Amino acid sequence: MDFEDLIGNTLRIGVIISTVFIILGSVMLFVVGHSNGYTLSQISSPKTVVNTSEFPPIQVAKGVEELQPIDLIFLGLMLLIAIQVVRVVLGIAQFASERNKLYTIITAIVFFNLMFAIFILPLLIGK
Repeated sequence: MDFEDLIGNTLRIGVIISTVFIILGSVMLFVVGHSNGYTLSQISSPKTVVNTSEFPPIQVAKGVEELQPIDLIFLGLMLLIAIQVVRVVLGIAQFASERNKLYTIITAIVFFNLMFAIFILPLLIGK
């Protein structure tokens, strides 16, 4: 299997799994009518009181164990983002295996930017 197939399959499978979690969480939210102490009307309002910063990954993992609809939706969204990060990592490996220094460096910079935006910026903005 070459990198093209690996990247394509990773993206396909990741998007399917992510979509399953988002749809499952959405259906459960409409059936149950509440999640994590929020009612459906609070969640779906344009002026929602739900703040995504209140749902760190550890909280999402606990909520998924309890089958909380919002946490299932957030897990799907986090997987969707993670799949893109994996795609960039596979791109670095692909370009490095092809000995394409320019694109390896460019893709490594993209990876650094993603990691900075995901892990560092929230800490800087939160202060």
